[in-house]
Amino acid sequence: MNTDIENLFKDKVLGHPAGLFVLFFTEMWERFSFYGMKILLVLFLTAPIISDNPGWEWPREHALALIGTYASLLYLAPIIGGYIADKITGYRVAVVIGCLIMTLGHVAMALETTTSFYLGLLLLIVGTGFFKPNITSIISEMYHGKESKKDGAYTIFYMGVNAGAFFGMMLCGYLAENYGWSWGFGLAGFFMLIGMLQFWLAKDLFGDIGGKPHKKEETVLSVNEAENSVGKQVETEVETKLNPFSPFDKVLMVLSSVGGLLYLFNDPFEKIQGSSLAPFSLGGLSGTNVVILFSLALFLILLVARIARYLPVVRDRIIAVSIFGFFTVFFFAFFEQSLGSMTIFARDYTNRDLVGQSAMIFKIVDALLTTVPLMIISWVLVLLAKKTFNRIGLSNITLAVAFLGLWVLVIFRLVDKFSQEGNQVDASWFAILNSFFIITLAPFFSRWWESKFNPSAAMKYGIGLILLGLGFAVLSYGASGIPSGAQTASVSMIFLILAYLLHTMGELCISPVGLSYLSKLVPARMIGFMFGIWYLAIAIGNKAAGTMGGMIDRISEQYSMGTFFLIFTLVPVGVGLISIILNPLLKKLMHGIR
Repeated sequence: MNTDIENLFKDKVLGHPAGLFVLFFTEMWERFSFYGMKILLVLFLTAPIISDNPGWEWPREHALALIGTYASLLYLAPIIGGYIADKITGYRVAVVIGCLIMTLGHVAMALETTTSFYLGLLLLIVGTGFFKPNITSIISEMYHGKESKKDGAYTIFYMGVNAGAFFGMMLCGYLAENYGWSWGFGLAGFFMLIGMLQFWLAKDLFGDIGGKPHKKEETVLSVNEAENSVGKQVETEVETKLNPFSPFDKVLMVLSSVGGLLYLFNDPFEKIQGSSLAPFSLGGLSGTNVVILFSLALFLILLVARIARYLPVVRDRIIAVSIFGFFTVFFFAFFEQSLGSMTIFARDYTNRDLVGQSAMIFKIVDALLTTVPLMIISWVLVLLAKKTFNRIGLSNITLAVAFLGLWVLVIFRLVDKFSQEGNQVDASWFAILNSFFIITLAPFFSRWWESKFNPSAAMKYGIGLILLGLGFAVLSYGASGIPSGAQTASVSMIFLILAYLLHTMGELCISPVGLSYLSKLVPARMIGFMFGIWYLAIAIGNKAAGTMGGMIDRISEQYSMGTFFLIFTLVPVGVGLISIILNPLLKKLMHGIR
């Protein structure tokens, strides 16, 4: 394994092994399909039946309840997918399986029937479960023994995530809003297939990294660190004692999982169908609330019981991971409004009509936003091909063909936009700003994390949450003039643009480095499973995002749209300040990990 890692680091692109950029492009095409489809969901489900591009005309609360459950299940499935890869398939095979299943899911979505729609969502959930935890686990293996480079590697990898999201939302959204929903769903599936092919054809580059697991005796390492004014002494103690799941642990896991899944399925079912899968009440609480509170209590008992059985240093580090997971729930509960209530705000409350000089300026800016990132990513493809063509030529050719198709679509869209006399900005266009800002800002944040001014983990979380809240403060100010209960308005688009900029800066402080800290704090034998647990925190955040976003009509009618976004301002800022206050404690729990 160490030989394979050294071989990967011999051929470097932008200071990192070429294999990182194979994963970069694999993730890029998967995120193209994922976000390209996801941005369409709320628009498709809430679009009027009688229109030029008819949707299903669901109430906003119903649509966001379904999307919240779907998004949550997307992040729960990796718990199972990570476990299967850890024990049976290995990471690389799991990634390929996930890509194939997701391709079938996008094909089903393109058919636009009720049955195929729900089947497509199911296939996308299963496929994501195989894909998502295991591609990040490959990176963890690649950088084993080179932990100082991980923050930068995950930030670069995160650029691939957002490059795919950028072009996926832009092109799938453009085709769906202007030519029909099936075109958008179908395009997502095509590039998902491309991503799988280029990754499979590059498998020889990785050697045994990400391959099938080998049966061997596992060990638990603990590090006791003592610091004084002169220096640091490190004492390493190797133990063969493991912490297997007891029968009691397994019972708690099953009961809490069943209860959580019941809540996830029942929430949209109750809203859309008007009936409940838990038709009872207890002490004034509905059956749904009773189930979710009981499940949460069981999960906390499980977490505390397992943490208590670890060796002291490992235990402390897992406690730190758990605290960061708590902050992650809050971050994503608010950040994921970008594809929910913020997309609705863009469509129904933002002035998207431009004429004359304003329209021309926007077209030029839009062209630059589109082509400049594509040029940069294409340049990275050329650098990768120079280093690896003699070893993975077919993979390079597959990527080149995909990028040729991408350029054709981008040029077609720009020609279409410039041929129009005025310009109406697509509602899905605003969501691409997050990805564009990440593509442009990620290199600066990557350098910041690798410099001597690199903040601690708790400080990064605090800064990220505060920036997120400030983004909603901008929206709250912009929406302050919208009357209570208004279904439409014409707020300047500058407020959404500024909000996405601040949200992106906050995301760069949390999402990519969160994965990096997890890989450093968790023992190697638990990486796949713990990535799954990390996505559990994101799953809870996504469901909370759908639930809170679904309150947009009730809060804006009873109070105002400005009040709706003010709530989303105060909570993240408050949680961010708590993270900063806890910085000394978290540093102690991490035992020297930076």
